[in-house]
Amino acid sequence: MTALPQPFDEAFRAMPHAVYAKLREEAPVHRVALPDGSPAWLVTRDEDVRAGLADTRLSVDKAHAREGYQGFSLPPALDANLLNMDQADHLRLRRLVSQGFTPRRTESLRGGVQAVVDRLADDLAARFEAGQEADFVHDFATPLPLTVISDLFDVPEADRRPFASWVTTMLALEDPRAVAGAITSMHGFLRSLVDRRRAAPGDDLLSGLIQARDEGDRLSEDELCSLAFLVLGAGIENVQHTLSAGILALLRDPGQLAALREEPVLRTGAVEELLRLAHPNLTAIRRFPREEVEYGGVTIPAGDTVLLCLASANRDPARYDRPDELDIRRTDNAHLALGQGVHYCLGAPLARMETDLALETLLGRFPGLRPAVAPERLVWRTSFRSHALTRLPLTLRTD
Repeated sequence: MTALPQPFDEAFRAMPHAVYAKLREEAPVHRVALPDGSPAWLVTRDEDVRAGLADTRLSVDKAHAREGYQGFSLPPALDANLLNMDQADHLRLRRLVSQGFTPRRTESLRGGVQAVVDRLADDLAARFEAGQEADFVHDFATPLPLTVISDLFDVPEADRRPFASWVTTMLALEDPRAVAGAITSMHGFLRSLVDRRRAAPGDDLLSGLIQARDEGDRLSEDELCSLAFLVLGAGIENVQHTLSAGILALLRDPGQLAALREEPVLRTGAVEELLRLAHPNLTAIRRFPREEVEYGGVTIPAGDTVLLCLASANRDPARYDRPDELDIRRTDNAHLALGQGVHYCLGAPLARMETDLALETLLGRFPGLRPAVAPERLVWRTSFRSHALTRLPLTLRTD
């Protein structure tokens, strides 16, 4: 049997978008081996990725998997979430949790989110006034969504940073033992959190889900814990890294940065452009065809693993003019960073609000903000699934 190509090498980890551009140009669909050796189909072009996201023949339920990559090996209490469910079960759980992320509910959080942004900006200002650098990832981009989403679930302060660290370790896919340990820690923490909240309920989102579980019997105990795992993890990780890479992209483009400062009305478009260019997720959740399907003239058998490459689609020159350039005035920007269809990101309104308020505050308060190290010294955490900054040292211009 001919060995499958393995594109996820050192070159990919150094420049994932360049590798995806090459794959996209060569063919719309590739049969490859993932880093663990398992086979998968990569769909790289915008037209096919959009079609795949809307195709109900592609299931996220592992019961339809035949071979290849199936995702993390999670205990049932973390695995019974929306990313593993189709149709009726997916809609049932989505309706339950979506009450916490309606536009009206999200807008009601604006004042609280702004207060968190202001406090973190104050901390940055204190560092700069003391002549110190700040690590934007650690000092701003992580605690912002961590605080916001943890407040929604009323997570105790002492547990917040450890949980974020476990999520980062799991998604890094670097050390199997560390990943297993992080999953075990998250499992124990969430079980304990549910037990504590059941004994002393409040008006937070988790208490509402527990009430739906205990009084309405509308979700199982595993589904309850898994929903908390998904919303907490995704709500932290995606905003954290979009904001970090997004600020870096703006600071590297003085023209775009100046335009955004001079014309605040451009901020809405800037948020969408940063999502298109800087979102950490390179692919959507793996999918499994219920039956034989065809994309880009390539036939994919039922049960195989399909990875829809969001980052590649978001930079497809057949879809976007100058796709690798930051353009906050871009008008045709229906990107796929937050998904599409039934699996569209639940927390999208909140993620947009956090990013928007962060940009408004940071650009207003710190006109001399700049990276404190050269681009080649920045370290990225890259797997076939995600691409994220580990640190972003910032300083203020003193000249």
